[in-house]
Amino acid sequence: MKNNKKWGMLALIMMFWFTISFITNILGPLIPDIIHNFELKDLAMAGFIPTSFFLAYAIMSIPAGILIDKYGEKPVLFTGFLMPFIGTVLFACFPFYLILLVSSFIIGLGMAMLQTVINPLQRVVGGEENYAFIAELAQFVFGVASFISPLVYTWLIHALAPGVYQPGKNFLLDILADITPVTLPWVSLYWVFTVLLLIMLLIVSLVHFPRIELKDDERSGSSASYKKLFRQRYVWLFFLGIFCYVSTEQGVSIFMSTFLEQYHGIDPKTVGAQSISYFWGSMTVGCLFGMFLLKLIDSKRLLQISGILSMSLLLIALFGSAEIAVWAFPAIGFCISMMYSIVFSLALNTVTQNHGSFAGILCSGIVGGAGGPLLVSLVSDATSLRTGMLLILIFMGYITFIGFWAHPLVNNKTVSLKELVTFKKQK
Repeated sequence: MKNNKKWGMLALIMMFWFTISFITNILGPLIPDIIHNFELKDLAMAGFIPTSFFLAYAIMSIPAGILIDKYGEKPVLFTGFLMPFIGTVLFACFPFYLILLVSSFIIGLGMAMLQTVINPLQRVVGGEENYAFIAELAQFVFGVASFISPLVYTWLIHALAPGVYQPGKNFLLDILADITPVTLPWVSLYWVFTVLLLIMLLIVSLVHFPRIELKDDERSGSSASYKKLFRQRYVWLFFLGIFCYVSTEQGVSIFMSTFLEQYHGIDPKTVGAQSISYFWGSMTVGCLFGMFLLKLIDSKRLLQISGILSMSLLLIALFGSAEIAVWAFPAIGFCISMMYSIVFSLALNTVTQNHGSFAGILCSGIVGGAGGPLLVSLVSDATSLRTGMLLILIFMGYITFIGFWAHPLVNNKTVSLKELVTFKKQK
């Protein structure tokens, strides 16, 4: 692949990651609006929304790899964008609670397909020697999009608010105002998603993508390999680790704004949404900082430290004042930013074979995004939101526990700070 074409393709892949993140991590700011506008009786009904999304995600993770083998990358990539396009149009046209559940499920199916095909695609395009760097760049873009989407939500809610919106001042706002219910201004965000997805569909239909040859650690194994793995205790322990991580990430981001509103009277449309934006932003910074720390500190020790810090911050956020909560919640994003990659690498470094099957099982642990928030909402309805969010402390505690009992065959290579600085100077 020629250099110019290679960089153009990589830029396109980063656009894909931006789109995925921009759409999937917006639930937190929307939950208070969904509860109020649809007059939901309890938090569990709101919790069903991320449940429907992540349940679809878990269901499609392994089949998507089979579809790539059978039909190739382009049809799977196109279908992966088509599914969320259908889901967003469906809800934008019919903004009702039950339609939102169906829409979230359809979007989840498509996003699972996209992540399954984009990961090996960026390896093929960028080359194996650059794969680690490109993966980190993708993670950075993913975080930037998660940081921006709540800010776009805040801007749209304000711009379309009665008394603020003035017809004829902004062409795009005029269009959104015409097709969005006056009482549901946040639904305009789904029209923004629709346009973004339509652009991606047009690009995918016009661009020629290189053929993907899945590596062993990207390919789903035979049924025998799965049966063998399912009999191993460590497989279930690491699966639970991924489940707990996603439960933590989504539990904090989804209920943060609602907590700030209920306990401190903070407007979810402004400061609440900004706090969620800062949560994803601090997670992005944490990923970059984590790359540096992993060169200096053993990953298990780093997991222990980040786990203890994140648990401390959660307790501070839940029991502190409003001023403390609005910085403690976002700071959790920084502390948990390295957990997923560390747990995943510890798991794969524990086995010598069947990495593809094991990776598929671990990816299915993303169902934690369905189970975790639902558990939090059910406990919250029975007690209080503060008590429900204390469940996240258990999720964090289990991840921290992995840092003590994991015994990988290969540890991450570390150097002293002096050696790292000397190496950089030599380069």
